[in-house]
Formats: sequence, structure tokens, C-alpha cells
Amino acid sequence: MDWQAEDLKYIWHPCSQMKDYETLPPIVIERGEGINLYDINGKCYKDVISSWWCNLLGHSNPRINSAIKKQLDTLEHVIFANFTHKPAITLCEELMEVIPKGLCKFNFADNGSSAIEMSLKMSFQYHYQTGHPEKKRFMALTDAYHGETIGALSVGGVDLYSELYKPILMDVVRIKGPDCYRCSYAGIREACACECFKEAEKEFEKYGAETAAIIVEPLLQGSAGMKIYPARYLIKLRELCDKYNVHLIADEIATGYGRTGKMFAFDHAGVSPDIMCLSKGLTGGYMPMSIAITTQKIYDAFYDDYLKGKAFMHSHTYAGNPLACSAAIEVLKILKEEDIIKKANKKAVYFNRIIKEKFLPLENVGEVRTIGLINAIELVKDKSSKEALDYKKRTGYQIYKKALEKGVLLRPLGDVIYFNPPLIIEEEDMNFVTDVALECTKEILFNNK
Repeated sequence: MDWQAEDLKYIWHPCSQMKDYETLPPIVIERGEGINLYDINGKCYKDVISSWWCNLLGHSNPRINSAIKKQLDTLEHVIFANFTHKPAITLCEELMEVIPKGLCKFNFADNGSSAIEMSLKMSFQYHYQTGHPEKKRFMALTDAYHGETIGALSVGGVDLYSELYKPILMDVVRIKGPDCYRCSYAGIREACACECFKEAEKEFEKYGAETAAIIVEPLLQGSAGMKIYPARYLIKLRELCDKYNVHLIADEIATGYGRTGKMFAFDHAGVSPDIMCLSKGLTGGYMPMSIAITTQKIYDAFYDDYLKGKAFMHSHTYAGNPLACSAAIEVLKILKEEDIIKKANKKAVYFNRIIKEKFLPLENVGEVRTIGLINAIELVKDKSSKEALDYKKRTGYQIYKKALEKGVLLRPLGDVIYFNPPLIIEEEDMNFVTDVALECTKEILFNNK
């Protein structure tokens, strides 16, 4: 059977222009192991983007496989209203050991965007029920990404995803976010006083009284091109939110679970959000699940007699799924027992060094930025002016196609090449994938001149 032809006959792939598949049909993957994916012809691809940043501990991880198989023989799913089960309770107990201080109540959903939607609704309803119905707006940063349902898209700020839908999106207060590569204040990311934070202060002064919450991707704006900013920004934001009675929502969907070198990105700042959203690495990339975790204070505002109408009437069919919970429990065990994050931080030093050595000498590489094992290489037309490449040439996409031929899955963000591998990647694979990426980048840049 021609599996690629059958795929294109039926399937509309996400985040794709399907016409592109006429020249590069979808690759049919048959199995995975570690950072490797194998297609139906046996060809190997190094998955250094963790299959959209969710695969934390490698494909077909034996321990996670075993945990799901064991749970499957006991309970596959049960309604989570009025019922519960041991895996969900155990997961919450285990998470309490690692989440930021003050967070303690867990509301389950089945994907990242859903957790964002829950958080926005939860914040609005909290303020409404505590005597502040005027607080019905939300704030978010420029270049933010929080998902693609209507509410999540509203607080997002990447035009590629949201521009077309602006007529149906919520009116969000947009704060000019930190851009450390093209800093308007000539600051340096590693020694920055966050002068750009005055942009947030101005918007809070104007709209703080009517704002329910601000949502941020802590330290790392992923879909904007892996833009990294200092932890000091989060500290200042926590203080500002307290001053104006505005909830601070942490979108840790992509940044949590060791991606930034600590369990959660907020750990770098030493402060806690009011609501934290988890997904992706939560189950090791195995099962669709997300959680919005909040404080006792927020939870208490919903606790009353049923007829008073204060309950949070939000639900998902697969909330608290036992299979996903079992995977998530095993992920936490592996991180702890195998000291994964500490080992990953040691690997990160080597990974960043070889990337800088290989890529920074190229005339079209403007910056290499890193946090944890994540490394981003921004391609530009001119180093001194930081002028972007001509987007019509689709340089990043061409590099992606060329790298696939050589067995590496990159999928650049525009003209930003990045590596966001499973935390278990080893030096041998780091050397291989960076050599391939360098070779492909040189070839495409030369051909595009």
C-alpha cells in the first residue's frame, strides 16, 4: 500500500500548508526509540525537537511503557465528576513535592490550550465572585503563544497564528515584551536590569484595575523563535500583579519539566504564579493531558453551597485519565530516580559550546541563545543591523527539508533553527545533529544568495 498517498487522501495535517506535501509527502513513522524515529522503510531520523517539545525521556521509554500497560489492565478511564482514582491522587501528591510554593489545587484537562482556557475563565470568575466584576480583561506579551483555541489564541501574540482571527478574538491588553536580541535599551540579557519592564508598568497603570490576569511564557517565548529573557522580569511582574490584584498565570506547558534547566521556569525567579498550566512533558509526550494548578485562595472563592452558583462549571471528558496519570507519575519517578535534570544540565554546557563554535562564525548567524538543553540559532541578513532574512525565500523551511534527507528532524521557527531534544540525548547525537544542521544551513544560505 502507498501509505503516503492514503494519508494525503484523508488527512489534513496541523500547522501546515497542505500544498507543501506535494513536494515533500508526510513521512510515515513506524516506531521510535530514544531520540530516534524510524519510518516504514527503516530510515532513522533524529528527533531533536522532541516531537513538538513534548517527548521528554525518549520515544518508547521502557519504564513509561510498562506503567501504561500495567494501568491498562486495571482502569482505562472513568468520569472525573463525583469519581476519582488512585493514579490521579498519587500524581497530585507527587507534584506537590516539586511545584512552586503556594500552588495546591489541581484541575485536569486534556491539552495545553484547554488548560489555558480554564485558567482564564477561573481568573475571571474568581474576581467576579470576590466583588470585582470590573476585572474582565487579560494582559499578555507581544510575541506570546498560548495555544490555538479562541481564548488561548486571544492572549497569543504571534500573527502567523492569530492575525486572520482577530475579528473574533477577545480584546487583550498587549504589553511590549522583552526582546533581548534586539533590545531597545541596549541591554545585555545576562546582566540586565529589565529596563523594558516600564512597558508593563505603563499598561498596568492604565488597565490594572480592570484586568483579571496576565499570562506569560516564563523565560522562554517558544513559538516566537525561542526568545529568552531574564528571570528578573518575572520577579518584577510578581510584584506588579500583587500591587494591582491581578493574577499571574504561568504557561509552563513548554517550559516545565526541566526544559530550562530547572523543573519549572518560574524556579529560576524564586517566585510563584497564581495559576500554572502544565502539559507536553507532563506525560513524557505519551498521552494527551494538562493541568491548571492554582492556590487555596482562588479555590476557596468557588467553594459554597451548590445553589449559590459559584462552582467552576468547566469540564473535559477525559479529565484525569488514569492512563495519562500513570504515565505522568512514572515521568516524575524517572526524573527523580535517574537525576535526569542534573545530567541534562551537564550535557547542556557541551551542547551549547559546540553549537556556538560551529554556527557563530557564519556571516548570517546573528545570535545563538540557550537555556537548559534548548539552543536557538537566529539567521539574519546582516549581523550588525540584525536585519531579518527575506521570509519569502523560506530559508528555515528549506533547511528543514534538507536536514530530513540527512536524517535529522529540525523544523525551524521561521528562520530560527533550534534544538529542543529529549533530556536523555547523548554527546554522540549532539555532534551528529549539529554537523547535519550546519551542513544544511551552509548549503541553503549559499544557494539563496
